[in-house]
Amino acid sequence: MASQVHQVHEETAALREQFDTAAQQRDASTLGMWVFLITEIMFFGGMFLLYTVYNHLYSDVFALASHSLNEVIGGVNTAVLLCSSFTMVLAIRSAQLGRRKSVMMFLVMTMLLGMAFLVIKGFEWAQKFQEHHVPGPSFHLAGTAMQGHAQLFFSLYFAMTGLHALHMVVGCGIVAFLLFQTWRGKFTAEYFTPLDIGGLYWHFVDIIWIFLFPLFYLIDRSKG
Repeated sequence: MASQVHQVHEETAALREQFDTAAQQRDASTLGMWVFLITEIMFFGGMFLLYTVYNHLYSDVFALASHSLNEVIGGVNTAVLLCSSFTMVLAIRSAQLGRRKSVMMFLVMTMLLGMAFLVIKGFEWAQKFQEHHVPGPSFHLAGTAMQGHAQLFFSLYFAMTGLHALHMVVGCGIVAFLLFQTWRGKFTAEYFTPLDIGGLYWHFVDIIWIFLFPLFYLIDRSKG
């Protein structure tokens, strides 16, 4: 009886005044996040479409430029993000089981993996600066006279991977907030909606990279 009273108290404390039930609040929060993610998909979708069009028009130059990217670094970063999605799932599962310490541990692991991704990406960008593959007056890609088209590839590369990195920074901030809230005991086995919502955002960012990786690192590399 005491546990049932405690459960009702936790659900009531987390329930906002505009909602009638905890289930209604959870569904509304999830719907809101999905609507936001749809707008993000439309935003990235436009950039993917732009890349596809230019890749079709200048396929040989884009293949050469793609060949200059380090697919090993890209593959490692892909593995890092896949592992981060796994630890996020484990964090949510731990919340469902009411294991607060496990939630905190997996959130820390998720955030560290996200930060590792950013560090690796920063190292890769630094290489591009050293190789003069950053669009601008000093740009030069060996093996082609079509430097303008090559700059177009790297403009899209830095724009799309940069925006993805920005989303990753936001994701790490969200995970840090969730970690703090978990430490304060805000989540229970009955109420962990913010963890679910944060997990959706994190998985979305990971999925975007799953598309970016083959698009820039793997497609038509044999032409290079």
